[in-house]
Amino acid sequence: MFYRSLGLIAWMTIHLAPVSGQEQWPRFLGVNFDGTVEPDTSFDWSQEPTFAWSIEAGTGYGIGTVAESRYLHFDAVPSADGFGVQERLRSFDLESGKLQWVHTQPIVYRDLYGYEDGPRSSASVNGNQIFTLGVSGNLTCRDLATGNQTWMVNTSQQYGVVQNFFGVGSSPLVLDNQVVVMVGGSPPEDQNIAPGRLDRVIPNGTALVSFDRKTGKERWRGGDDLASYSSPRTLQVGNETLVLLLARGGLLALDPNTGEVRWRFDHRAATLESVNAIMPVVNGKQVFISECYEIGSALLNVDGQSAKLVWQDPPRDRRRQAMRCHWSTPILINGYLYGCSGRNAPDSDFRCIEFSSGNVQWSDPRRIRSSVTRVGDNLVLLEERGAVQIIRPTPEKLEIVSEWNFSIPDEKRPAIRYPCWAAPLVVGDRLLIRGDENVLCLKIKTK
Repeated sequence: MFYRSLGLIAWMTIHLAPVSGQEQWPRFLGVNFDGTVEPDTSFDWSQEPTFAWSIEAGTGYGIGTVAESRYLHFDAVPSADGFGVQERLRSFDLESGKLQWVHTQPIVYRDLYGYEDGPRSSASVNGNQIFTLGVSGNLTCRDLATGNQTWMVNTSQQYGVVQNFFGVGSSPLVLDNQVVVMVGGSPPEDQNIAPGRLDRVIPNGTALVSFDRKTGKERWRGGDDLASYSSPRTLQVGNETLVLLLARGGLLALDPNTGEVRWRFDHRAATLESVNAIMPVVNGKQVFISECYEIGSALLNVDGQSAKLVWQDPPRDRRRQAMRCHWSTPILINGYLYGCSGRNAPDSDFRCIEFSSGNVQWSDPRRIRSSVTRVGDNLVLLEERGAVQIIRPTPEKLEIVSEWNFSIPDEKRPAIRYPCWAAPLVVGDRLLIRGDENVLCLKIKTK
């Protein structure tokens, strides 16, 4: 596998005014788990954003997070001796791109399908703590100001996780005094099952595990399922908060105080090498889930004790399925979902469906895969080859406001290259997009 240089920044930065507006993107998909930010200013999307700074990215696929004017990037690089791999967490000044600190820790991981050996997840920040869950299962707590490690738990070893197809790919959920992560361990007798044979692996009640955020000690465990590539999130039902988890076999709602499973809805393809990956989309008491391999999507009416089906795609009928989400979580706006449907190009498109019925409103005729973030009244779409589109969300038609191709470098900035799989990140007037080998920070024009 090709590894990048440990050099930090290959391109010089330009000075920009301090970041304004909403200055936090503290976890995967933002503050409200919905990939949405409401800016304090009005952006001029008719003009291409200007280059601010760029950093090299090691192996892995996730975008970073932003807290306290820091951009925190989680990836992996070769060990100093050249014979191993180490996960790396770096803190950069969001205004200038200047490195503030860097910390590494060795890991042992080899991907079963030849994908990169870096993290698939993003760091989660709460207060002065940063939590990362790496590809090999290391859950690490660090200090935000210095990056110094407070504690670490190897969840894969401690709970007997049989390696998933692409390693661990979920981001931590910080909730009150605990950090909750998807684990999906198995009993001792399953530890010698051949790699990739998850059909023979059984769970041991650790789909979700809660740890004390100060000490790293286990608080509870719950859910009898293996891990997926989704991330846990909260669900508010009246005055009660539950934790939603789209695990390997389906959707679970758990009590965050005890780990008790309140209800479960089975949802996964029969195909062995299939995964659930999107974060559930919540609208009041309704929850949307989706996968791309076989069964598509479902909408549920939920409460604290049960989940009832509203609509569900016909299984194994791609032409009639509303949306088939692979790894990109769609965005809900005014009763309509906007997102990428399909597994691989050319079996993919960006589309709009009615949330309440699953009726397809329109689909983009180009066969591309993409990720999307909402910024006020517009969507920022990053196509996996490096193009960015600004889309005005309307159920009547696909309306493209602007389009720029960042896969082509210019005299001021480098390019981003395939695969660009992480959703764009917008904080204040900054747009951050990640390609295979670097992250670009761009300044959005204001009106």
